Amino acid sequence: MNVIILRKEDMSPERHPYQAAAGVFLGVMTLVAFVNILGRYLFHYSLAFTEEITINLFVWMTILGSGIAFERGIHLGMESVYNLLPRRAQKTVIIGSALLAAGLFAVVDILLMQTIYREITLFRATSPGLGIPVWIYYAGAVLSTPAVFIGIYRGTRAAGQKFEEQKQPSGKARGRGKPSIHC
Repeated sequence: MNVIILRKEDMSPERHPYQAAAGVFLGVMTLVAFVNILGRYLFHYSLAFTEEITINLFVWMTILGSGIAFERGIHLGMESVYNLLPRRAQKTVIIGSALLAAGLFAVVDILLMQTIYREITLFRATSPGLGIPVWIYYAGAVLSTPAVFIGIYRGTRAAGQKFEEQKQPSGKARGRGKPSIHC
C-alpha cells in the first residue's frame, strides 16, 4: 500500500508555491460561494457572476492539483500491471508515461494559446457575468500548467531514484508472481 507522509517542510509555500496557490483558489471559491448563498437567502438576490469566478478558479485549481499529484506520484496508475513487467520495461514505462503526460499538456497549452490569440484578435468575446475578456480565463489555465511540467519532472525523477534504489541482486526477476492491489 502506498502511504503518503507529509512533512512540515513539504507544505511550505516557499518550496511549493503551486500548493499555496491551489489553497488560495479553494479559499476564494469557498468565500465566493458562501457570499452568494448569503445573498440569495438574506436579500433574495443571487450574484450571477460568482458562478463564473468559481468555475474558472476550479479549472485553474484542477490544473495545479494535477501537477501536485504528478510530483507526489499519486496520480492514477496501473501498478498491478506495472509490477508484472520486467525491470527494463518498468523503467521504460516510467519514462514513457512522463513523456506522454508532458506531451498531452504541451498540446493543451498550444491549443489554449491559439485560442487566446483568436479571442484577442478575432472574437473579442467577454464573459457574461463580469464582462471581462474571456481570454483572461484561458491565460490563467496556461499560466497554471508550469506546475504540471514541474510536477511531471520531479515525480519522474523521484520514481527513477526509487527504481534505482530497489535494484535486485542479479538472477532474481522483479515483479513476477501475484499482482499487488493498492488502494
